[in-house]
This record gives sequence, C-alpha cells and structure tokens, in this order.
Amino acid sequence: MIPSWRVYGLLLLGMAIATVFAVVLPGEVQLRIAVLALLLFDAVVLGLAFWDARQVRSHQVKIERQPLHRLSIGRDNPVVLAVQTGDQPARIQVRDAYPVAFNVSASSLQATLLANSSQELTYTIHPTQRGQFQWGDLQVRQLGAWGLAWRDWQVPQTQTVDIYPDLLGLRSLSIRLTLQSTGAIRQARRLGMGTEFAELREYGLGDDPRLIDWKATARRSRPLVRVLEPEQEQTLIVLLDRGRLMTARVHGLTRFDWGLNATLSLALAGLNRGDRVGVGVFDRQLHTWIPPERGQHHLTKLIERLTPMQPELLEPDYLGAVTRMVNQQTRRALVVVITDVIDTTASAELLAALARLKPRYLPFCVTLRDPQVDQQAHQLTEDVTSAYSRAVALDLLAQRQVAFAELRQKGVLVLDAPANQITEQLVDRYLQLKARNQL
Repeated sequence: MIPSWRVYGLLLLGMAIATVFAVVLPGEVQLRIAVLALLLFDAVVLGLAFWDARQVRSHQVKIERQPLHRLSIGRDNPVVLAVQTGDQPARIQVRDAYPVAFNVSASSLQATLLANSSQELTYTIHPTQRGQFQWGDLQVRQLGAWGLAWRDWQVPQTQTVDIYPDLLGLRSLSIRLTLQSTGAIRQARRLGMGTEFAELREYGLGDDPRLIDWKATARRSRPLVRVLEPEQEQTLIVLLDRGRLMTARVHGLTRFDWGLNATLSLALAGLNRGDRVGVGVFDRQLHTWIPPERGQHHLTKLIERLTPMQPELLEPDYLGAVTRMVNQQTRRALVVVITDVIDTTASAELLAALARLKPRYLPFCVTLRDPQVDQQAHQLTEDVTSAYSRAVALDLLAQRQVAFAELRQKGVLVLDAPANQITEQLVDRYLQLKARNQL
C-alpha cells in the first residue's frame, strides 16, 4: 500500500485542526483530548487508505508487454503495453524495466481507463548498442476507488531482446527500391542506360534517335526504340573496417555501427538490382568473409552473420584484407571499402591497397566523417581556445582532402560524408554507378 497525496493532505488537515484546538482552548486536559483526537483521526485515515488499496485487488487491471522481437539500433523503436480493465474504472501508473543504457521517451506511463475497456500504452526506446539485452518485469500501481492509496505489484514479463542493425531503415529502403524498379520510374531511369536489352517501345518525344531499332521499325512501319538496362549479375564486394578509427562515437553510435548500417543497405540495393553481393569485415586480419551470392535470402544471412560483430582497438591491415579478397574474388567487381581517413601519412597503407585494385577491379573508398569536426571548422571563434580548435578542425579537413585527391588520381572512387548520413548517400551513389554502367 502506497498512500496518495490525498492521505497526506488529510493527515496535515487533522494536525492543523488539533493545533488550533489546543491554542484556542489551553489546558492540560484539552491538550490530551486534542492529541487523542488527532491519533484517532490519523488511525481512521490510514485504515481507510489500507482498505482502499486492498479493494483494488478485486478489480485490478491486466497488463502485458507485447512481444519484442528484433529492435533497430539508432532508431526509436515502439514498445507497446496492452492494458485491460475490470468492472470499474482504473487510474494506473506503469514503469517498464528496460535496459538503463538506452534512452526512452517516457520513464513511466500513466493512464485513466473506463470500466471494461482496453488500451495500449506506448513508449519508444532508442538503442545505442547491438547485442542481447534483458527487459525485466512491469511495475504497476493502481489507485483505489476512494483515491486514498495505490496498490503496487509486479507483472512477470522478463524477456531477452536482440538489438540488430537498422532494420527499420532497410525496410524503408526496400520499399523505395521497389518503387524505383516498377512503372514509369523504372522506364525514366533505365531508358537508354546500360548494355542489356530489355524491350522495344514506340519512339517518343525526347528519346535518343541513336536507340531506334531500324529493323524492327521497318517490320512494324512505326519507329521503335530499344530500352536498355544496366547489366545484371555483376559483383559487389564490401570490405568493412572494424579497427581503431571505427570505435569512435558519432551521434551516439560508433562509426562501425554507421558503417554496418550502410553495408547492409548497400547489400540490399545490390541484391535488388540483381548483383552478387559479398562482405568482408577486417582489422588486423579478415575475420569474416561472406562469399558473393544473389537473392533476397542472402540479405538474411548477412544480417545474422554481421550483427554480432563489434569494433576493436586495433590498427587495420588494408593490404592484408585486399589481398585476401583478391584471392577469394577473381572476377571483376565493385569493391567498396568503408573506413575513415586522417591524412596521406596515416592512411598510406589504405591508399596503396586501393591503388592495387586497379585496373582489374573498380575500387570505391567510403569514409565516415564526424559532423562535429565540420561544425567546429565553420564556427565563429571568440577566444584563443576556440580559435585553436577551429584551426585544428580546418587542418584535419584539409588533410582529408589531400588524401582524397591522391585516391582520385589513382582512379579510386571516393565518397566522404557525415557518418549519420552515409547510408543514403552511398546507396544513391551505387544506383548512379549502376545506371551509368560504370562497372
């Protein structure tokens, strides 16, 4: 039994009345009467509060947490609590035993429900780590009918929940890719691009005359154009760095988590476009190698294999990873290396490894920039300390640009974007490469 504010108010009211009585009617006898009356009043109030809380048991609400399956890191995931009342209205407070390391939209939930009704209480949780985490029991409080006390009890709801990469983002990307591959969008994007013949259609205003199929035009007595699409069944290889630089946190997640989200999104885009997709994760050695395959079932395999991976405070061996990949993948492929760059000196091995891939492969270096460095570099300074910080940030950005310029001179494609924006930009860049048939 937990007394409500109404009980405390009644106890203070009784104390005030007893004090006034003792002041107005001074004397030892009157004081004793006031004290006895106060004790009796307090006992009655507490007894009623205890009885009020006890009566809740006969019509307490039924509550359960809807099963949690796979939650997405870096996203606001909804957690739903289903509440069912009995034959009386109910006012409740609920606290869920979620992992304390995560941010939630509300630490406790409150609701007032009608009799014989049901309601869903929802809060969101924002995971910042992958892995398995424990949800505990529900702590429930229900106010008695007289409003004097709360009855407090626990509902067993212990559950182990898996935190995965950004599955919500993958679902949204899948819908977007499907829309782009059908109807008018597909025709607009693929007409005249690529090398594989898709179909014939009538010549329209704005079509390239070079795409007219003159033999088909002569047979049907009307101008027809060839619709070409990018070559299918190409190979996409993603090498994901999990070394020292990938342990830094950007907007609450490690660079590796942002890179893993980008890897899975790129794999989804590649599989959707008919490519064979393979993934390798490396630091001092190539720890994980998933050979290229095609088909949507391959995405499930990638998610299950890559989800347990965590970054390590180790220097990456770019040459070793590229060498292992070359031995595994002999066909020409688009090789995407997701990592970070400091300057030409610190990243000399990365530059050498990517240059080694030319001309047999198409190397693509993707780096995850910290947006705080950009902010610091473009922020106005008011004192010596902030001016020094800005100078360091500007120097870091300049050194990165020198390294990128050297990569481009060696024929390496480069994408440098804030870590929290890398996924969308990488997928868009890949779709552009496919549309232009650069591979």
